[in-house]
Amino acid sequence: MKPALAFAACLLALPAAACDSFGERGALLHEDDFNGPLAGYVAEYARKPGNVVDNRDGRLLIDVDSGGTVWLDRPLSGNLVITYTRRVVIDGGNNDRLSDLNHFWMAHDPANPDLFTRSGTFEDYDRLHLYYAGIGGNGNTSTRLRRYGAGQRVLLGEHLDRDHLLAPNRDYQVEIAVYNGCTRVRVDGKDYFTYRDPQPYTRGYFGFRTTWSRHTIDNLAIHQLK
Repeated sequence: MKPALAFAACLLALPAAACDSFGERGALLHEDDFNGPLAGYVAEYARKPGNVVDNRDGRLLIDVDSGGTVWLDRPLSGNLVITYTRRVVIDGGNNDRLSDLNHFWMAHDPANPDLFTRSGTFEDYDRLHLYYAGIGGNGNTSTRLRRYGAGQRVLLGEHLDRDHLLAPNRDYQVEIAVYNGCTRVRVDGKDYFTYRDPQPYTRGYFGFRTTWSRHTIDNLAIHQLK
């Protein structure tokens, strides 16, 4: 078996280890209420009429007819927690589709120190090393956690029930934590995924991700965990 495939198989075979603590919030690393001009981010999406990534009415708006990623333009490292508010808008817009409240975190490119070289197409990110959570993916039929690495997109967890899928025009409180080899995704205070990585990613970029939909984002805050 190739090394990459062997590692992927090892990850899948590992029993779920407890992540008993995620520490306490420490120093504030970054915050944004998305008032004023959009700054400090790199947006990857198809630039054409009808597609918008910009601050509108005090929120970050991602309104695209295909794949889109909005990266915080500086890397994060160590133990930290990312919190923010996000809504999938359904109101008759051309791109309104209840799907793909997605994220990348601890993302880095082992072949290129410049991460920001992509078009926004989902397959463009296959060679990165990162964690990925897709809430309400595939037309709001699945919610998944993946670990990308060595060309593999290893599925670490999946929910198919209605309680883990999306509702339209609802403000979700999202929390993503990384702490001592563990990562956790919470939505509205409920644990969606927790995973202890035997080879954790401890440095990389955070990005909001979606596909063919309209999302608004507010109240981003990133704190150290201690």
